[in-house]
Amino acid sequence: MSRKQKNSDAPVTPETLPEIPESEAWTYQIEGMKAPIIGKPVENAGVKKAVVIAVLIVAIGLSIFFSVRAVHSETYNYTQTEIGWELTKFSNPGDITQLTLDCAENDSAKPLTSIREYAFNCDDKLTSITVGKDVREIDSKSFYSVWNLQTIFVDPENAWFCDVDGVLYDKALTRVICYPIDHDAYLREKAGYKEELWPDSEGYDDAYATAVQTYHLPATVETVGALAFNYANLTTVYLPAGLKTIETLAFFKSTNLKTIYTEGAGGVIRSLPDGLETIGSDAFSYDQALDYMYIPASVKSIGHHAFWDTCFKEDGEVKGVAVMHVAAEEAQFKASVDAGDHWLPSYDYRLFKKTIDVDYGAERAQ
Repeated sequence: MSRKQKNSDAPVTPETLPEIPESEAWTYQIEGMKAPIIGKPVENAGVKKAVVIAVLIVAIGLSIFFSVRAVHSETYNYTQTEIGWELTKFSNPGDITQLTLDCAENDSAKPLTSIREYAFNCDDKLTSITVGKDVREIDSKSFYSVWNLQTIFVDPENAWFCDVDGVLYDKALTRVICYPIDHDAYLREKAGYKEELWPDSEGYDDAYATAVQTYHLPATVETVGALAFNYANLTTVYLPAGLKTIETLAFFKSTNLKTIYTEGAGGVIRSLPDGLETIGSDAFSYDQALDYMYIPASVKSIGHHAFWDTCFKEDGEVKGVAVMHVAAEEAQFKASVDAGDHWLPSYDYRLFKKTIDVDYGAERAQ
């Protein structure tokens, strides 16, 4: 058996410390150990203290420096493309309410030319965005869920886009791209109203509804772009007679939208325009304030869930879009229209969902 093994097997006798007088508890020195320094001056204390302070200052400074760099780099994310620079993601640090999109990394030599989908997704601080003169591509989903956005202005020198009083269009005014979600706040201030009003609020009248919650699209518009009016606080919309396409999610969750008119040289008619060809998927989903819908004979395609949840049952009565009025006869409609799944709204009926009735061969309401 080795010496090491013998020693490890030997019984261990704990050392017994001597009785320490209470008065010497902080100064008593055990034989073989360094004496306590409590209450005594530390050797080179001033130098050591200065070193510690210097180290802390450097550490804090570096921490702030790298934190600022991290925030800056995370606020704007860009990707270089063949035509310039693309804004891929904007993450608001919390204090940016107005933003100009003209160049990447604050470098005028890096013109911003495109804005990617969801670049501003769910931002709740931005109120105004200005699109620079070099931006030529804007994804229709760029401004999705920018809750407090009131205006999108465009540099007059931009050859691809323009705005009409803060609403974004293509340069030729043939496509509406984005009606900012909180644009009614801008219109409210412009009209001199100090607070938001609702139809059941005291002081709400036709003047307020016309100035703040009614929108007329320019006569040149042929397309309502995807998500163009998502979550818009509008009660009335006037579409142009030459409109051809209402794209996917165009009026998604515009829950206060009650009436749609079409206006042209022949005057004003109710609901969608003659000549409309396409209604995209979820185009009017969740718009339960709508109380009338008419599908003109010109429509060739209706996307899935186009009118999903635009009706509901209350006190035994179906409200909202309770009946779908269609200009074409049933056989003609089914033969000529490409209709997606669940394009008709439905409502709760006992334990099931019941699809609303269709009035084929209907005349448009006056």
